[in-house]
Order: sequence, then structure tokens, then C-alpha cells
Amino acid sequence: MSTQLEDLFVKVRAENRAALIAYIPAGFPSKDGCTKAIRTLVAAGVDAVEIGFPYSDPVMDGPTIQEAANISLKAGTNAADIFAALKVASDTGVAAVVMTYWNPIEKYGVDKFAESVAANGGSGVITPDLPIEESSQWLEAVSTHKINPIYVVAPSTSDARLAQVSAKTGGFVYAASIMGVTGARTSLSVDAADLVRRIRSATSLPVAVGLGVSTREQAKEVAGYADGVIVGSAFIRLLLNAKSEESGLIAISALAKDLANGVREGR
Repeated sequence: MSTQLEDLFVKVRAENRAALIAYIPAGFPSKDGCTKAIRTLVAAGVDAVEIGFPYSDPVMDGPTIQEAANISLKAGTNAADIFAALKVASDTGVAAVVMTYWNPIEKYGVDKFAESVAANGGSGVITPDLPIEESSQWLEAVSTHKINPIYVVAPSTSDARLAQVSAKTGGFVYAASIMGVTGARTSLSVDAADLVRRIRSATSLPVAVGLGVSTREQAKEVAGYADGVIVGSAFIRLLLNAKSEESGLIAISALAKDLANGVREGR
């Protein structure tokens, strides 16, 4: 049986386009605001939603996502809120995944975490700081609950390592397009296209590129060579800078529509 995420990539490949994946931290801009933001993004055309587990020591997150995570943590967001947000996303009919550092999974209980993701309609979990060498317990749990273990690779990852990591990955390979932390960029790194090409020679899994996309033109560019375009900081910045929650939702809706057009123009 395939996950909703796997089905999504079959669908977009048939449509000869990339998938648009939106990232939002659970509990941001508020618990209710997060629910509204998810529904707004889906209504505007995103194909999948990545729910972030706000964490106090985020090694991969740039200042925009850290600021959003801090707002969420101050409001008391916990694991139950992550799964509630995941359910909101999956209930809209799109593929939904969680992105989390390893510590919250371990704290919650490894098998229990995978079970909760599946129970709330989630397709998988992105674990940016979990090395495959320390993954045996996690891989057993995701296999039991039939969800995808999604690993992150970077331009610095060697070809031999790409093959090893992608062999353990399910759903898609997350290609971090630049060395360093997340955040919208004015221009995308040339490393991204090269990294995707290298991943493709190691695996037939879909490849989604994250870290830096914020405009329709960039979405179009990445969609020309990748199977998925992941956008987080650009949406979060609009919500952070909005005068009101309502105006923030209008802003992310407009951007999501723009990006959804972009991923359809890539090929």
C-alpha cells in the first residue's frame, strides 16, 4: 500500500510538473491561525503540507523559521498540537508530513511517534538531524506504521553517501539546495540542480528541493529539474510581517497561487 505522498508524486509526474510543498510550524501564528493557514495554502493550490515541530535548538532553521518556532513554543505548542495540525492538513485531502529534529521523537517514544503520524493521516516524517547509522529503531517504527522516512541531503553529501541515504529513504529525498540554514534567497544556488542530478544517479525516488524558494520565477526554475519544490520561510515571513492574521492569510494565499503557477510552468 502506498502513502498519499507516494501517490502525489505519481500524479504530478503524470501531469509533467513538480509538486508544491508548503512548510508551516504547528501553533504558528497561533493554534487557530495555523489551522486557517493550512486550509488557506491548500485552497490556493499547494499539493502537500509539511508541519514543523517547533524546537528550541534548531540546527537547520534560519532566523525566520526560528522566530516562528519561538512564537509557537511560547504559546505552549506540544506534540498533541503537531498531530492536530497534521490531521487538519491530511483532512483537506493533500499529502501531509511532519518535519522534526530527532530529540522530540525520542522524547515522545519512537514507535508511538510513528503510530501517531499514521493515525492522523500523515504520510511520513522528515528528520534533518538523524544519521542513517542511528536509524534502526526509527526505520522499524516507520515500516510497522507504513509511513515514509524522509532524509535530508546537501551539496556536501558525497556520491557514495547519497546512495546510502537514499536507500533508506521513502517518499522523496529532501535536497537542501544550499549549505547552511533555511531562509528565502534572492537567487538560488547552482548547487541545487547539480545536487538533484547526483541524487537521480543514485535513486529513482522523487527529489524535492527545499531552502530558499520564495518567488514564482524560482519555483519555475526548480520545477524544471526537481519533482517537488518546498517553500517555508517565504510564507512564514508574510505571516510574521502581516498587520493582522487576516491580512497574513490573504498574503500567503496570493503567494501560494503564484508558486502553484510557477511549478506548472517549469517544464
